[in-house]
Amino acid sequence: QVQLVESGGGLVQAGGSLRLSCAASGMRFSPDTMGWYRQAPGKQRELVATMTSGGTTNYADSVKVQFTVSRDNAKNTVYLQMNTLKPEDTAVYYCYAKLFSFDYWGQGTQVTVSS
Repeated sequence: QVQLVESGGGLVQAGGSLRLSCAASGMRFSPDTMGWYRQAPGKQRELVATMTSGGTTNYADSVKVQFTVSRDNAKNTVYLQMNTLKPEDTAVYYCYAKLFSFDYWGQGTQVTVSS
């Protein structure tokens, strides 16, 4: 059974930093793509950043300067370093993994940025 387990969310003041981690288990192969999406209250889930197993990244324009995605293929783990956080970054952050044609999601971790 595939599981994505996130950690690292929490409450931080504007301008602060957080680092999210997500470990995938139950996969025989390393995911093709791993990354992060987020969903703010009253809004649709949106892409934050992803990285392929080969290292190609894809970022939302709104976070390109602030956030950095990275992964450890050997551990099937993806990270999201979030700097200079703003109140508008407040959302539930979901870990995402794609293996062949299957999409997997974590339970989500809350990130709250206070002004």
